[in-house]
Amino acid sequence: MVQIWGGTAEGFEPVRAAFARNFAEYGELGAAFALYVRGRKVVDLWGGDARPEVGGRPAPAVPWTADTAQVLRSVTKGLTATVALLLAERGQLDLDAPVASYWPEFKAEGKGEMPVRWLLSHQAGLPALDEPLRLEDVLTWERAAAAVAAQAPAWEPGTAHGYHPYTFGWLVGEVVRRASGRSVGRYFAEEIARPLGLDLWIGLPAAAEARVGRLVDLPAPEAARSGPSGLRLRPKQSVRDAYQDPTSLTARSFASVGPTVDLNDPAVHAAEIPGGNGIGTARSLARFYAALIGAADRADGSGALLPPLLGPEVLSRALGPAVSGPDRVLIVNSTFGLGFWRHGPTAPMASPASFGHPGRGGCLGFADPDLGLGFGYVTNGMQPGVTGDVRSRNLIRAVRGCLGLS
Repeated sequence: MVQIWGGTAEGFEPVRAAFARNFAEYGELGAAFALYVRGRKVVDLWGGDARPEVGGRPAPAVPWTADTAQVLRSVTKGLTATVALLLAERGQLDLDAPVASYWPEFKAEGKGEMPVRWLLSHQAGLPALDEPLRLEDVLTWERAAAAVAAQAPAWEPGTAHGYHPYTFGWLVGEVVRRASGRSVGRYFAEEIARPLGLDLWIGLPAAAEARVGRLVDLPAPEAARSGPSGLRLRPKQSVRDAYQDPTSLTARSFASVGPTVDLNDPAVHAAEIPGGNGIGTARSLARFYAALIGAADRADGSGALLPPLLGPEVLSRALGPAVSGPDRVLIVNSTFGLGFWRHGPTAPMASPASFGHPGRGGCLGFADPDLGLGFGYVTNGMQPGVTGDVRSRNLIRAVRGCLGLS
């Protein structure tokens, strides 16, 4: 049996039980979970092996500790979007202005009038690249930004939406760089992470590398096939066909970087890949989302809350939803605000008010302004799936039960 460390506030003991059950029944290897409720951290749990070896020679376990950080995959997009929204809050970025007014090279291929907000809402039509980026391109910001600027849209921008798995980060990140004079990772560190005391990075400092757990690909657990997860484990035939056809927009979008970047590589950790290589702890992810809605404490023992990271006007606009319906890349319905997924069957969270971002393989961060929640779950066991995951769904169900919700 895996030892579970950390604690829960009174009344949240069922969350600890759900967290432990993920190890016992749902294939969890190493993970952490934290929850803020109306300014109070009520859950802070961790357990398992931080650096598991799977398929190779057995090695001694490296216990997950209170300070273990993990690659967040697409959870990073919520951090990146927040930087752009904070610039809008401060009058440094106009979400309705053409991207090309900040980034002249972007006007190539008829994109001169595309507004910034379409980059955030996955309406730009640029999820795939005609020439996939190589590792050296990904590690060199200017090459990646130039590639997405030169790309022709796959559909008329603004007429449809489709998830941008990789390109979202360079599209939004380059606008941030042009508007602020700082990279998205530096801006996040200086204006968000440092003031809030977060162990959360887009571009990992060398001093923190030893804290990072190892990602491992895992199959979906057998227990999930009969459990009350509410997740479709066998995708529709249309979805399977789209992923398996190398010429489809779906397959090409997820192959925009090739060969696949090794997210266990320290050089990749150190780079800024704002669509998918953010790194952090569960408690910092939960605190980040709590701070977005004014549900994070000042951490000085006073019990006072920090003001919301984003003002009501910008936050309201960000939560839209901007688009909802058939997703040209995921081949299912999806709902996005400006940079954030909204709660729904494809991206289940706590309630219709929830917003945040999942990461491929399992991680999830979100806020719920109605319930006053900041939710952060990180894992190194990468189960199949881009959005919903049985382990995070189990934790959400337990949290709702503790709050007296069905």
